[in-house]
Amino acid sequence: MAGSVVTRTSPTAVRLPEAGVDRAELPRVECPGKLAPKDARQLSKLFFDRLRELDEGTHEYQYARNTLIELNISLVNFAAGRFRNRSEPREDIVQVGTIGLIKAIDRFDLSREVEFTTFAIPYITGEIKRFFRDTSWAVHVPRRLQELRLELAKATEELAGRLDRAPTTDELAALLDLTPAEVTEGQLASNGYVAGSIDIPAGEEEGSGEGVLADRLGDLDPALEFVENLQSLKPLLAELAPRDRRILNMRFGAEMTQAEIGAELGISQMHVSRLLTRTLTRLRGQLLIQE
Repeated sequence: MAGSVVTRTSPTAVRLPEAGVDRAELPRVECPGKLAPKDARQLSKLFFDRLRELDEGTHEYQYARNTLIELNISLVNFAAGRFRNRSEPREDIVQVGTIGLIKAIDRFDLSREVEFTTFAIPYITGEIKRFFRDTSWAVHVPRRLQELRLELAKATEELAGRLDRAPTTDELAALLDLTPAEVTEGQLASNGYVAGSIDIPAGEEEGSGEGVLADRLGDLDPALEFVENLQSLKPLLAELAPRDRRILNMRFGAEMTQAEIGAELGISQMHVSRLLTRTLTRLRGQLLIQE
């Protein structure tokens, strides 16, 4: 592309389009996925602004859209990290999360005055959760038994049509050239595909007045994610300048207002606001890099 070139010379040094460059020419970004978060956000705004003026299907539109995906792929990695304990391969989770990122890019509007990160994360996590809901088994089942479940389902439907009744284990075994024991194993495995509802009555009879099963189950502690984020922040906080750490402590520890902090430090409330914004932006960016 004939525009200026954006290269990664250091984690924070990025050469953006120079004054006088035709606004219609977007910069050519080399290795956009390796840019520092601050640079990626700055470039994203430029590309979003231009994307809305381009005709869909043109080469320039595809370049802008694809570059935005690469600039923000760290958001997908961040969201996928929240599901690292799932049995599905991380590559599959990232691929599905990327679909959510693309949807967010197609629907984002700079005029909303909302950071793209804030806008995109719900789309990405929503797509990942939908993937788990639609494709995951309730319990881990070997691939062989997953395939056997499909074969049994087809055979059962075929024999039920012929016999006008539910087929027996022996009849299914004969049709699929399996032993009755293998058919039974496949039928048991099918129970792992759909979990029982937690809204069923907890008592043996529906009218027992025992409430539903969900009332007896524990839930995830909402503070767990907070603890995880806090542990990730500790080393990052230690790298801050003493004044920045003190301002954060006064604002979020002592819950002081910006005006009170300014009076304590002998600076204006506006200056406190700028320092807080700068520090929080830096911390968010470093957390994204960690993922």
